Amino acid sequence: MNLLTIPFLDEIIAIRRDIHAHPELAFQETRTADIVARELSARGLKVHRGLAGTGVVGVLRKGVSQRAIGLRADMDALRVPEKNVFAHASQNPGCMHACGHDGHTAMLLGAARYLAENIENIAFDGAVYFIFQPAEESEGGGKVMLQDGLFRRFPMDAIFGLHNWPDMPVGEMAAMPGPVMAGTCVFELHLRGQGCHAAMPHQGVDTLVAASHLVLALQTIVSRKVPPCEGAVLSVTQIHGGDAWNVIPDDAVLRGTIRSFKPDIQALIEAAIQRVCAGIEHTFGVQVGISFDERYPATVNSAPETEICRETAAGILGAKKVRTNEQPSMAAEDFSYMLQEKPGCYVWLGNGSGSKGRTLHNPHYDFNDEILGIGLSYWVGLVETALRPP
Repeated sequence: MNLLTIPFLDEIIAIRRDIHAHPELAFQETRTADIVARELSARGLKVHRGLAGTGVVGVLRKGVSQRAIGLRADMDALRVPEKNVFAHASQNPGCMHACGHDGHTAMLLGAARYLAENIENIAFDGAVYFIFQPAEESEGGGKVMLQDGLFRRFPMDAIFGLHNWPDMPVGEMAAMPGPVMAGTCVFELHLRGQGCHAAMPHQGVDTLVAASHLVLALQTIVSRKVPPCEGAVLSVTQIHGGDAWNVIPDDAVLRGTIRSFKPDIQALIEAAIQRVCAGIEHTFGVQVGISFDERYPATVNSAPETEICRETAAGILGAKKVRTNEQPSMAAEDFSYMLQEKPGCYVWLGNGSGSKGRTLHNPHYDFNDEILGIGLSYWVGLVETALRPP
């Protein structure tokens, strides 16, 4: 299969920019879901709404096979104030599509339209479920869709996802078997000491000094406890304590995140944090309360489905433009919940590089419309490859 000529590409670009101009946060994607449902219905697809509140699933069938695949796009925006000044900049203050979910939604809508309008000329046999998921950004909308019966209501053999990827040139993709995105856990460490006058520190138990030592000690865990060939990150991202210039506070709070690819490495890091905190308690006389909040598991691609994706991408872009040995990302993705229950593959699509406007979660970010046709062609090709008639 080659890169498709899309006669309605300008309409897909317009939809993408409209969604960008009207971003909606997790589980609030009502307007976006309305656009999705309208576009799918207009192409004759059967539309189901309500999974995870604002989720939408469109169904397209051809032939007699009982085989089925799912194609997933995320719809939610981020709580980031946009600093772009172009015509389609966010009209919702404090909220923007800084991760490209507007583009993901638009290209999957385009693929559904292309398949529906050209169904007689496209060789596939089975069902395609177009899954538009809310709340990928830290709220676990994918997990909620599963809890609401996604795979029970829409039985499928495999599921596939895609994300635009900055710093990868336009016209390239990456499809790797095994772990591609890290699992994530957040932690909070609450230090309790004894407040006192800042001029008389000997009368108290200084939580801020203890917290400072704790931050440094935590940074030895990955470098000295995690095997060097295993991927892991531990970052302290918040320090809170004190309200006055001349008071040593009773309490201080540290918060941060852990990223890893394997549950046993996650458990090793958590155990090490507990030991370090016990040492800080003994050394400085503080008490440390520890809490962990497990978030997304690692995103792990299955090998057969990854090969289907690689074959599809190579047919569109050429084999040399498909990367198969990229380093996994320490970012996290709730598509991981779906891959825990079904085989599948999550690929990266080059979004171009050389500009802060191509960096994810950046107030200057904008999805590159130049890759909409590539992503659309990939989705259509994947349906042909995965549901190839016997």
